[in-house]
This record gives sequence, structure tokens and C-alpha cells, in this order.
Amino acid sequence: MAQTSTRKSFQKRISGGSQTLRLLIITILIFIGFSMALGDKFLSIRNLQSMAVQFPEFGILAFAILITMLTGGIDLSIVGTANLSAIAAALLLTRLSGDGGAGMPLLVTIPLAMLVALAVASLCGLLNGFLVSKAGITPILATLGTGSLYTGLSYVITGGPAITTTQLAFIGNGSILGLPIPVIVFVVLAIAFAVILQRTTFGFNIYMLGTNPTAAVFSGINTMRVLLRTYWLAGLVAGIAGIIFLARANSAKPDYGSSFILLTVLIAILGGISYTGGFGTVSGLVLSVLSIQFLSTGLNMLMLELSGSSAAIFFRQFAWGALLLLVMVVNYYVEQRRQRSTG
Repeated sequence: MAQTSTRKSFQKRISGGSQTLRLLIITILIFIGFSMALGDKFLSIRNLQSMAVQFPEFGILAFAILITMLTGGIDLSIVGTANLSAIAAALLLTRLSGDGGAGMPLLVTIPLAMLVALAVASLCGLLNGFLVSKAGITPILATLGTGSLYTGLSYVITGGPAITTTQLAFIGNGSILGLPIPVIVFVVLAIAFAVILQRTTFGFNIYMLGTNPTAAVFSGINTMRVLLRTYWLAGLVAGIAGIIFLARANSAKPDYGSSFILLTVLIAILGGISYTGGFGTVSGLVLSVLSIQFLSTGLNMLMLELSGSSAAIFFRQFAWGALLLLVMVVNYYVEQRRQRSTG
């Protein structure tokens, strides 16, 4: 009976209705603001299509940050995991298929390459989970170290240059019923994570662990198992992102998407994911991804129009960092105010 009431209180707490509404308003205001400032340039079909195929790359990685942050941890190795997975898939494709390889049929090599990418990513995730849950290393230090390990291994395998293959281009550039395939993958993952976090015991345990680890232990939750599964799942998601990397760029290299770590952490914080764990929703993360994409594209176009130079790329990095700090400061004071009002 007590566990049922606890579960209901958790579901009420993690529904995040007001936070989602605020994010929805922010996203709409950003879209309207750049539409008014840039007019047809921002609202053109070409620009909208470009944004639609851009955001799944970092949006998918954001799910890995989401699930690990909910436990009170973080995974800073996701980009290294994604690139190592993409390199493994690219190597298999180039050696077994028509890109100068053994000439095996694509119906065999493409699924096999994807399975290899996901297997490599799963191993990376399991290593992270082992270091966090069994070895007791702080998540930020463990995954910072493994991220460097995976990137270094990628350089050792490739020697530095990118591995080029066009055999997954249909995923990166194709569409189904007018929707780009990367967007479909992103939507499917969003639905899957919403179900996992809101409708399963595993999801409940994640929130419980992030809210109060001590209470989670005394309530009978196997925290080590939850952490191991969480980081494995984060690694698996990074592997899916790696496949998208390879499909979009038609190549795999060790340093692809190096700015995505900062970007995905910003998305999570902006989306209402608590960096101390226990609070956050998939809907908030999705709205945050969209708002960041609108903001990035709008700032790029606005800076190019005003300055006519490539400095817009560097200004975007500045804007991401400034926005991350601003959101964290605002969230801190909001949390302090909430604690005083309930205390």
C-alpha cells in the first residue's frame, strides 16, 4: 500500500506539467522571433528540412544524458562511444561490401554493420556502468576517462583520417512518408523512453535512485543493477547516434560532433532535467531539443546576415555556454525559492 502511494506521488512529481508548458512557450517564442527577424529565409522549406535532419544527431544523444542524469550521474563518453561505434560499422562495410571489399550483398552487410555498432556501443556502456556501479567511481570522472579512452581507441584504429562509405546514406538522407528517417528514429526513441520512464518498474527505480539513493537501497532496489542497466542503455543510444553520424556524413572519424557534449548537457538542463537526479521528463527534453535547434539555426542565419562571415559558428558556441550557465543559475534560485516555500 505504501509503495503504491509512493509510486503515485512520484508520477505526479515527474509529470512536469508546468515545466513542459514553460518550455513549449519558450520554443514557440523562439520560432516566432526568428521567423519575424529572418522572414522567408527562416521559414523556407529548404531551411525547415535542413533543421529536421540536423537535430536528431544531438537529439538522440540527449536521451543518453537524460537517463543517466535522472540517476544523479552523467555520461560524458557518449560522443566517443558514438564515434567508435560508427568506425566499427564503417570498417565492416568497407571490408565486406562493394567499397573495395569482398562484395557481400548489402542486405547482409548493412544489418550486420548496425549490429556491430550497437554491440560495440553496448560494451562501452557496460564498462561505464561497471565503473560507476561496481567500482564506485564518480560518474563524471568515470565517463570522462572512458570517453577519452574510446576516442583514443578510435584514433588508433583509423590512424586519424575518416573512413568513408556511402552505403548508409539512405538512412541519413532518406525519408518515409515525407519524414526524414533520422527524425523517425528520434520520435521512436522519444516514445520508447517515455514508456520506459513512466510505465515500467525500471523507470520508477531510476527516479527513486536519483531522488534518494539511501531510500532506494532500503526499499529493496538493486541500485548496482539499475545503474548498470542505465549506462548500458545510454551506450546503446549512443550507438544509434553513431549510425546516424555515419549515415549523415557518409564517413566516420574519431572527432565527429566534439561539441555535442556541451550541447546535450545544455539540452538536458534547459529541458528541466535535474543534475542532482530524480526529476525530468521526455517531453521537456524533446521541446528543449527543438528550441536549441531553432536557436542555433536562427543565430547562424542572423549572424551571417549581419556580419557576412563564418564567425557565426563561434558565436553559437559562446551562446550555448552562456545559455547553459544562465539556465543553471536560474534553476538554482528557483529551487531555493521552492525549498523555502515548502520548508
